[in-house]
Amino acid sequence: CQKSICCLVWKVVCVSSGHSLCVCVPQDVRVYNEEVELEARDPQQDYMLYKDTCAALAKLMAEIQELKAGGAKSVEIEERRTQCSVHFITLKKLNRLAHMRLKKGRDQTHEAKQRVDVLHLQLQNLLYEVMHLQKEIGKCLEFRSQHEEIELVSEEEFFQEAPAEISRPHVTRDDQHQLTLARLDWELEQRKRLAEQYKMSLARKEKIQKAIEQKREYLSSLQPGLQNIMQASLPVQEYLAIPFEHMQKQAEVSRHLPPPLYVLLVQAGAYGQACGKTLGSYVLCVLVPDDESDSDAEEEQQNTKRRRATVGVQLDDKRKEMLRRHPLSLCVDLKCKDGSVLHLFFYYLMNLNILTVKTKVSTTTDLSGAVSAGELLNSESLLNCLYASDHGKETPNPANRYQFDKVGITTFADYVSDLGHPYVWVQKLGGLQFSSDFVALTMQWVCSVPEHSIIPVSSECQHLFPAKVVSGLMRWTMMSYQEFTELGFVQHVLKAGLVRETDLFFMAVVERGTARLLAAVVMNPRYPEVAPLFSFSLHWKEERSGRTDDNLRAMESEVNVFRSELQGPRPGLQLLTNQIQRLCVCLDVYLETESQVCDGSEGPKEFPREKMCLRTARGPSRLKPFKYNHPQGFFSHR
Repeated sequence: CQKSICCLVWKVVCVSSGHSLCVCVPQDVRVYNEEVELEARDPQQDYMLYKDTCAALAKLMAEIQELKAGGAKSVEIEERRTQCSVHFITLKKLNRLAHMRLKKGRDQTHEAKQRVDVLHLQLQNLLYEVMHLQKEIGKCLEFRSQHEEIELVSEEEFFQEAPAEISRPHVTRDDQHQLTLARLDWELEQRKRLAEQYKMSLARKEKIQKAIEQKREYLSSLQPGLQNIMQASLPVQEYLAIPFEHMQKQAEVSRHLPPPLYVLLVQAGAYGQACGKTLGSYVLCVLVPDDESDSDAEEEQQNTKRRRATVGVQLDDKRKEMLRRHPLSLCVDLKCKDGSVLHLFFYYLMNLNILTVKTKVSTTTDLSGAVSAGELLNSESLLNCLYASDHGKETPNPANRYQFDKVGITTFADYVSDLGHPYVWVQKLGGLQFSSDFVALTMQWVCSVPEHSIIPVSSECQHLFPAKVVSGLMRWTMMSYQEFTELGFVQHVLKAGLVRETDLFFMAVVERGTARLLAAVVMNPRYPEVAPLFSFSLHWKEERSGRTDDNLRAMESEVNVFRSELQGPRPGLQLLTNQIQRLCVCLDVYLETESQVCDGSEGPKEFPREKMCLRTARGPSRLKPFKYNHPQGFFSHR
C-alpha cells in the first residue's frame, strides 16, 4: 500500500539574468512507507519469497559461471548479473522486514509484560488488602466489648420492669443485637436514677455531718465544765471509796495494752469484782513508763548509733531487741490482813510472745533480823513450783529456742532477774497456750486445716509463689494403707519400697475448671525430718500420670525433690503447706501452656495465659517451665 501526494511545481526561467525560479506546479509525488507495507505483508509469504529468491539467485550464479567458462558474450552475463542484483535487493528488503518484525514483536512482548506486571502488582495489592481485612476480622472476632463486663439484669426482669419505649418487645424478642442495646439503655437509665439518688444521699450526708459537728462542738464546750465537776467531786469519791477518775484513766491506758496483758487485766478485774469479799483487799493498775526512762533509752540508742558497729555490738543489739519488753506493764497488789503487800509486776516480751512476772514483798515488820523469813520471802523463789516442775527459769514457748540460736542466747535463766519469771500459770492467765510437741501441732494442721480448702502459707514463704494462684485445694481426706495400694498411679512408689504401713496416707484433690488433679500423699511419722511424698494423676481430656506424661513427672520432681526450697524457717513445719501450694502453681503453668499448644480453636480459652514464661516448652520431651523466679515473677526451666 502506497500513499500519493500531489503538489504543483512551476519552473520559470529568467531571460535577462539566465537564472531559474522554482515555483509550485501540479505534479504527482508518491511516498513509500515500509511500516504500512509490513502490516499488510504475510510473514509466511515473505518466507516463501525468501526461499524462491535464494533458489533463483543460486541458479543465476550457476549460469554465470557456466557462461564465463564457455566464453559467452558479456551482454548475457551482464543481464544475469542485473537479475542477481535485483534478487539481492529483494533479500535486503526481506532482511529489513524481518528485523522490523522482530523489533515489533519485542515491543509487543514488552508491552504485554508491562501489562502483566501491572496486573501482578494489582494482585499483590489485593492480596495485601485481603490479609489486612482478615486481620481486622480476627480482631473483631476476638474483641471483647466493655458491655460484656457489665452485669445486666436478666431478660425476664428486663421485660417486666423496663418501659415499652425502651424494651420494644416486638423488635427485641427476635433480634439479639437490639435486645442487648435495649438492655444497655435500660442499664443507663437505672444508673442515671441511682446517680441522682447518690447525689441526694450525699446532700443528706453533708447535712447530717454538719449537725454532728454542731453537736460535737456543743459537747466539747461541756468538757471544761465536766472537768470542774469532776475536780469538785474528788472528796466525795474518796469518802465513798469509789475512785471513778482513777478507773477512767486506767481504762484509757488499758486500750494500749498488748492482748495478753489486756486479757490478764480483764480476768483479774472480773475475778476481783466477783470474789472481792473472799479475796480481800487488792489493787489493780497499769504502769506507764516515766518520761525520764524514755529519754534515757533514746540517748542510749543514739550513743549506740555513734559507736562503730562491731560484730559483738551488733549481737548485743540483737539480743536487746529480742528481749525487749512492752512499754506498758501490769501491777497487782495483794494486801494481807496484817498490812503486808505482795506486789506482782507482769511484763510482756513482744518478740518472744511470753509473759513474765516479778514479785516484791512489803511487810509491816522488819525482817532483817529473822533467821529464815528473808529466804522464804525472797522474790526470786517466792512463786516457784506453784505447779509441778514450774520453776520459771525457761521459756514455755518452744519457738523461742530457735530465736535464741540466732542471737547466741544459751538459756533464758540468765535474764530472769531482769525480765521476770515466765511461769506457765502466768501464760495461762494471759490466754497464751503453747504446745510442747511440734509434731502434734503439725498433725493437727494436717488433719484439720486442709478440710476447709485453705492453704495457710506463712509470710516468710510468700516469696516462693506468685501473687495469684488460680488452682485450689478442693478436698483433703485421709485414707488407709489398703486404699492407697489400690491406686493405679502409685504402683511405682510401692515397688520402690518408699511406703510403709506405719505412714499416714492422704488424698488431695486440686481443681481448676474442667481439670482435676489427684495427689496421693505419704506422710512419714518423722515429719518434717522426712519430707512427704506426692504422686499425681491428672483427669483432663484424658487420664494421665507421671508414668505416661513427662510434664507430670517433672511436677512430681518439683514437689518431691526440691524440698530445700520449700523448707521454710526452722524446723520446717511449712514444708507440707508449701508443697501443696507449689502443686497448685505447677498445675496452673501446665494447664495454661498445654491449653495454648493443644487448643487451636478461636475465641476465649478455658485456661487463659496468666503466668509469664520465658519458653513454654523445651527439649524433645517438651518440658514446661515450672521453676518460679522471685522477685522477677517469671517461670523458667531448671
